[in-house]
Amino acid sequence: MLKLLSKIFIKDRENYKDASVRSAYGMLCGIWGIFLNLILFAGKYFAGAVSGSMAIIADAFNSLSDAGSSIISLLGFAIAGKKPDKDHPFGHGRVEYLTGLIISVIIITVGLELCKSSVLKILHPESVDAALIPALILLVSIGVKIYIGAYNRSIGKKIHSAAMLASATDAISDSVSTAVVLISMGVSKLFDINIDAYAGLLVSVFIIYSGFSAVKDTISPLLGQAPDPELVAGIQEVVLSYPEILGLHDLVIHDYGPGRIMASLHAEVNGKGDIYRIHDIIDQAENELYSKFSCIATIHMDPLDLDNIHLSRLQRDVAQKLRELDRSATIHDFRMVPGETHTNLIFDAVFPIECKDSDEVLIKKINELVSQNWPGYNAVVKIDRNYVL
Repeated sequence: MLKLLSKIFIKDRENYKDASVRSAYGMLCGIWGIFLNLILFAGKYFAGAVSGSMAIIADAFNSLSDAGSSIISLLGFAIAGKKPDKDHPFGHGRVEYLTGLIISVIIITVGLELCKSSVLKILHPESVDAALIPALILLVSIGVKIYIGAYNRSIGKKIHSAAMLASATDAISDSVSTAVVLISMGVSKLFDINIDAYAGLLVSVFIIYSGFSAVKDTISPLLGQAPDPELVAGIQEVVLSYPEILGLHDLVIHDYGPGRIMASLHAEVNGKGDIYRIHDIIDQAENELYSKFSCIATIHMDPLDLDNIHLSRLQRDVAQKLRELDRSATIHDFRMVPGETHTNLIFDAVFPIECKDSDEVLIKKINELVSQNWPGYNAVVKIDRNYVL
């Protein structure tokens, strides 16, 4: 059904990288999710009222909260799709993360309220009528939730939406919680054991857990989480595919919301090459990054002295020694400035973000390492941190 709706309402529907297409999918899935969840709420609430089951009513309000979440998600996609303006020059993409955070808080609140109701029913139990119609409604609900999870996951992967992938996980979790309620009804019918309130409590725990998981998923990008390793590898592959670019370093990626990526990096090139030709190659690489990843890239050229064999050998040896401090350490921008009393080795040393030593401690260690292994040489070093791996 959703595939048919996308054919009708979304132009150029397979161009998933286009911002307007992406926004249209988000809004369509949001509207469809609202419709389905409202139907599920009505059906489950009716089943809960008929049977007197607290667990079914809890599951019904879970579906209602999902409908509310879809409304907020719908608004989020609409705002996130707005074009950049003077107050927000990088666009409004992070609104999608904010709406996800709001949805997470709603989910947790609903879960806590249902938890409270279930505990009260454990303390003051009531009989439950395990009738056939409520059971059939729950069975249909499980199928619908699996369907919602499947299409959210499918579309979420195509448009690279963390919010939709989270919605898919939430829908699958809901199908599991509904299955728990259905099992409790079966136990009540077959063995005359009332575990309804306990099942309701278990459902509320599922809801609360899903809410906290969603909070984590939405706060991380807002705080500035590490970029997707696949994106990092893709950028490196594109840049290094040009023979004129001999290496790269200082790659930094900023996420301003799905489809709004900015990156900067340093590309190592032959210092004696044609600067106009190399500049053209850099422009081509930047354009290709935008075409493939919707990534606005700024590439700085770093010239290398490829004819100085002594410098190249010294750089290799210093890099090897630095790996004694940390096996992931690398160096770049390596230069040598001879003087009357000593020779300065000027370079940047890159250490992983997990390295516990401060920059000052690392500089001291590197100075000691260089002076011990190369008497008469002095290290003038700047510490970089690897933010992408």
